[in-house]
Amino acid sequence: MGVRVSPITDSDVPAVAEFLHRNLNDRVPAEAWARAVDVPWKVEAPNHGFQLRTDDGAVVGVYLAFYSDRTIGDEVRRFCNLGAWCVLPEHRFHSLRLLKALLAQECDVYTDLSPSGNVVPVNTRLGFRFLDTATTLVPNLPWPPWPGGGAVTGDRRVIERSLSGGELQIYQDHADCAAARHLLLTRGDETCHVVFRKDRRKGLPVFASILYVSNPALFRRMARQVSRHLVLRHGALATLAELRVVGGPLPGGRLLSAPRRKMLHGAGIADHHIDYLYSELACVSW
Repeated sequence: MGVRVSPITDSDVPAVAEFLHRNLNDRVPAEAWARAVDVPWKVEAPNHGFQLRTDDGAVVGVYLAFYSDRTIGDEVRRFCNLGAWCVLPEHRFHSLRLLKALLAQECDVYTDLSPSGNVVPVNTRLGFRFLDTATTLVPNLPWPPWPGGGAVTGDRRVIERSLSGGELQIYQDHADCAAARHLLLTRGDETCHVVFRKDRRKGLPVFASILYVSNPALFRRMARQVSRHLVLRHGALATLAELRVVGGPLPGGRLLSAPRRKMLHGAGIADHHIDYLYSELACVSW
């Protein structure tokens, strides 16, 4: 039986979502996969990725893609974040056809933010490089509040009326993403918008991974207030924060010996241009 590669269109999403639920991660319902690929931000996406189908129409492989237009310097660049990649064992010979179809679209920047072990050498051969993902692990403790320490809130109304311009747009683009959670830090006249997700390590869903920080200096000064909020309001026993994202070490943290790898492909793009917004990490909660 033949196997063909085709773009994932809106009409294909239900079948693709069911395939990913059954064959990649059954903790994520098919409805959640379908919601994830229907991104809430504005973008003229050519597809939702690519799929492998047999001659009788059965889905046997999927590679999701999350597109966005990001401003780097004075230039708008098309980003393609490579998401879930799953192919049935008997059709693994065709796996690379999906990746090559995505790369043939010639987006400006490709990111792979959760490559599995066997994907890393494939990406490397195709020109991807590693991002700096040096990560600190910080236990979250219920530190007592103290006067003048600033405030931390996840209240949507407060966040919306406190942010403006591009930062408000980032919040609005991600407010309804399934995995993205938002905090607003305030101290004096300073504010910081934080986006994080709950993650599993060794099967335990008790980690907060920081995806984005608008004011790294304030975030580091208020690290203990954030820690208190995360453990008391979100049940996160520890925070995982990449030094590149938060701007440096956090008090009480220790560097991981083997942080999760993330990869990038694109000319003229430096590590500091890359955050984890507009990606699978914001859209899929697993």
